[in-house]
Amino acid sequence: MAANPYDTGLDRTPANHQPLTPLGFLERAASVFPDHTAIVHGPLRRSYADFYTRSRQLASALAARGLGRGDTVSVMLTNTPSMLECHYGVPMCGAVLHSINTRLDAGVIAFQLDHALARIVIVDREFAPLMAEALARAQVRPQILVYDDPEYTGPGALPGAEDYEAVLTSGDPGFEWLMPLDEWDAISINYTSGTTGDPKGVVSHHRGAYLLAQGNALTTSMHKHSVYLWTLPMFHCNGWCFPWTLSAIIGTHVCLRQVRAAPIWRALAEEGVTHLCGAPIVMSLIQNAPEAEKRALDRRVAFFTAAAPPPESLLAAMHAAGFDVTHLYGLTETYGPAVVNEWHQGWSDLPADAQARLKARQGVRYLPLEALDVLDPDTMQPVPHDGQTMGEVMFRGNVVMKGYFRNPEATQKALAGGWFHSGDLGVVHPDGYIQLKDRSKDIIISGGENISSIEVEEALYRHPAVAVAAVVAMPHDKWGETPCAFVELAGGHTVDEPTLRAWCRERLAHYKVPGRIVFDTIPRTSTGKIQKFVLRQRASGLAPQG
Repeated sequence: MAANPYDTGLDRTPANHQPLTPLGFLERAASVFPDHTAIVHGPLRRSYADFYTRSRQLASALAARGLGRGDTVSVMLTNTPSMLECHYGVPMCGAVLHSINTRLDAGVIAFQLDHALARIVIVDREFAPLMAEALARAQVRPQILVYDDPEYTGPGALPGAEDYEAVLTSGDPGFEWLMPLDEWDAISINYTSGTTGDPKGVVSHHRGAYLLAQGNALTTSMHKHSVYLWTLPMFHCNGWCFPWTLSAIIGTHVCLRQVRAAPIWRALAEEGVTHLCGAPIVMSLIQNAPEAEKRALDRRVAFFTAAAPPPESLLAAMHAAGFDVTHLYGLTETYGPAVVNEWHQGWSDLPADAQARLKARQGVRYLPLEALDVLDPDTMQPVPHDGQTMGEVMFRGNVVMKGYFRNPEATQKALAGGWFHSGDLGVVHPDGYIQLKDRSKDIIISGGENISSIEVEEALYRHPAVAVAAVVAMPHDKWGETPCAFVELAGGHTVDEPTLRAWCRERLAHYKVPGRIVFDTIPRTSTGKIQKFVLRQRASGLAPQG
């Protein structure tokens, strides 16, 4: 191949090529708008200058404790200023941020700490007892820092741990933080729910985080100095990259330790919130608040939701209350949402039922996602755009993960054929919008949390009275979905539903416990395979117990 004349003598140098990283967003915000409010948390008001300084101090303190490139810092924190500092301070010393879901049980947390090779753990005091139990089960022996949030007044302690604030303030405020050697360097690891066994560690890189953070701003029409309310857990895919987005647009983070109606409405009214994200349950929480807690809004507020499409009645109520709702879709492997239901102006003139059908679709690709399609997984050919032919939803581009940490076989399978295989089944409509139709891995989405049916089934199987168990999703008015278990009893054994639910509660996180357990013959195919589609139909007509 002939040499490209535009490459001759035109080399990459530090003057014209730098690795992309979202860390520079904070540096720019602090230098241009040092006094602008970056973080609000209760009475706390923290400027961008202070935010940047504290992040550098954290990076310096971690480096002084031996942390460097490729080391893992595991954090178990709520939506507090410390979590925002970790999103910058941890990668600023070259380390990789591992955010732990605060709703997990000790066994799963221990697995993650071991698999991620955690060197340091930063934990909120509220979760210190749970973390102590997890560390007792884990093989790793990380250094422990405990964050004492002024907004938390409950119990919690972890003997031998250092105080987060003392460690942070011991760091150098002028620390020269590390640029990634390559934008392909890992910035974070987030664990999936583990649909077929142990959870998988999804590795994200600086380039993808940089691009999706900017893509968020474009997709959500975030203007400069927007105000973002943290109703989405930051442990979910790094808060969908919004911890970095807000620095890019010099916005304000309004932190919420707990997602409750009264503080949400108070923040909406008093802090000038312009944007927030969350599962449909957050919308229900807002709408179902007592009238005394609700506040009149003097502006339209943009709400971005993922998971199952919200019902038409909820969308109408949110619109009437001053919220513009947009449906998003993505996975941990795509840095959070990378698909948006872009709304066309003319659609607003359609009848309500037609609008509801359009809003139920997942949509089209984000700007930083290079390709999105529904393919036949056997032939890797696109399905017809007829809204009926199902295939697997696949992604390609710079906002797809590096791969699964220490799991080359799963990585190769997920990225086979040059596409990321989502495992979700969907269709493509004639206008190019995709719509999910089923989940090939039988994932149950409850309040925005993914629940593996296999994990729940395994807990049931450990009970001596259970011969066969099959778990599917069941509708839930509050959480969207909850597990429903169908059980066949072993000969000579008896057990009732409350006892079996209590058994599960001892072995699973509370939100994973079946909302209903049905003792019945489980339908099978001629080859003995359980017919879960039949069970889903049965479960659709049931109601949770307790």
